[in-house]
Amino acid sequence: MWSNRRGNGKDSEERHMVDFGLGLPAGPPPGDNARFTDDLAATLGKLGDTVRSIWMTDHFFWDGAPTYEAWTVLSYLAARFPDYEVGPIVLGQSYRNPALLALMGATLQNLSGGRFIMGIGAGWKEDEYRAYNYPYPEPRIRVQQLEEQLIILKRLWEEPGKISFDGAHYRLADAWCEPKPQKPIPILVGGGGYTTMKHAAKYADIWNLPDKPLGPYLERLAILRRHMEAIGRDPATMRCSWFGRLALGKSEAEAEARGLSRADKWTRENAFVGTPAQVAEQIQAFIEQGCDYFLVDIIGAPDEDVCGLFTEELIPALKEG
Repeated sequence: MWSNRRGNGKDSEERHMVDFGLGLPAGPPPGDNARFTDDLAATLGKLGDTVRSIWMTDHFFWDGAPTYEAWTVLSYLAARFPDYEVGPIVLGQSYRNPALLALMGATLQNLSGGRFIMGIGAGWKEDEYRAYNYPYPEPRIRVQQLEEQLIILKRLWEEPGKISFDGAHYRLADAWCEPKPQKPIPILVGGGGYTTMKHAAKYADIWNLPDKPLGPYLERLAILRRHMEAIGRDPATMRCSWFGRLALGKSEAEAEARGLSRADKWTRENAFVGTPAQVAEQIQAFIEQGCDYFLVDIIGAPDEDVCGLFTEELIPALKEG
């Protein structure tokens, strides 16, 4: 039950393999724009095929730090790093017109040779909505909008000809998405809300829950599986993923110093922190419950020691686990 495949788009339909994706920072360090791409290239050069995908968050600003626009970055990544899949973790559904997003996704899927994953969620960061003058309806409405977005994406990608749609929140009149994606675009739905997971059960290929320890993750996973069973969908057809920080050290103290010295909100229980053996044990507990895709922000990469602990100790320990 293991895979170290690169994301060449040829085997995305496979399930029950363990994969890693690399999560990126929201933007470059202050005053050093080149570090964003230089560090990424160096990190991937050291990680090689131990990761299969690259993931970018979708925010306009974050804690006052420099922030890049997600879709622009994804397009760059797809061209610069042709051996890896790319995806957003996750797009705020409110930020882009659904029909336009369908065309954007189809375009990127075709130009990348089938290496795009559509990660999407209901949206949550109210200060961004307010700052950029986006309407910020109550959670119930945003989740309804998410479902309509998912319906529109799938219809425009899969149905021939022009598409019309008359929803409570979004409407199309003879919308057009050509050329269609050259292969199906996997949909990742992110979120742990009851109704969000209901939509994931119906429309998603991958479900993601970020920054949760095992107990809360399993509680939500159980809800997701009940939703799937209620509509007659085999839970084995869904990939379950985790997104968050990973801090490795030669000792537990070194890992904690590296991984817990960021913002106070990133606590030990919401990340994988420790020696490679300790982190392998933490991750293995998720694997045994059905989580098989780990999207990780590797704290300290591209440091040689950090990347070496990941490739030479953590990955072999998991393969043996």
